[in-house]
Amino acid sequence: MITLENVSKVYPPSVHGLRDVSLTIDPGEFVSIVGQSGAGKTTLARLLIAEERPTQGRIEIGGWDITRIRPREVPELRRQIGVVFQDFKLLPKKTVWENVTFALEVAGASSKRIRDVVPQVLKIVGLDEKGHRFPRQLSGGEQQRVVIARALAHGPKILLADEPTGNLDTINTGEIIELLQKINAFGTTIVLVTHNREVVNSLRRRVITLGDGKVIADHRHGKYLLPS
Repeated sequence: MITLENVSKVYPPSVHGLRDVSLTIDPGEFVSIVGQSGAGKTTLARLLIAEERPTQGRIEIGGWDITRIRPREVPELRRQIGVVFQDFKLLPKKTVWENVTFALEVAGASSKRIRDVVPQVLKIVGLDEKGHRFPRQLSGGEQQRVVIARALAHGPKILLADEPTGNLDTINTGEIIELLQKINAFGTTIVLVTHNREVVNSLRRRVITLGDGKVIADHRHGKYLLPS
């Protein structure tokens, strides 16, 4: 599903974001990417969604080599990888329904597909009764659920969640992680980029630890073992 072969990313003049990283994530896995600030987590996330390109090495997603992806192909890649960030980036003047609809409209989805998909994804995230509300009328956890619904609208095979609970309290954090596990149970590959030790340790799933741009540990049932 996701393969990195000897991937490095160097920012001018000579700052290494990643150093010779090789790893494989299989279809249906739930993987946490952890590490201290500057370890390379954000760089890895940006490479996976083609926000940046590697300085060297090869990245393959779903059999597709994205190392030299063309700009016109990026939207197609983004439909295969749903993305959830710490910042919600919701449109404040649009309702929950309209925020999710907008993501489909931009991609050229038909009216029928929109009518079919939006209620489905809102039900998955538990907001089927709040589609008429605006972001300001929702809690932080609910806003993040809208973001997840928007990311699921294209039916992605992979969901990349980059610090999705960074702005949430403990209760909402737990609910979002439960939702990600639910989505994973449907067969979607989850890549969770996080510094939250409690979340990672509670999952008891695969943990890839980065340090100084390198993979320093990769455990199938791992924990966040770095010091605070």
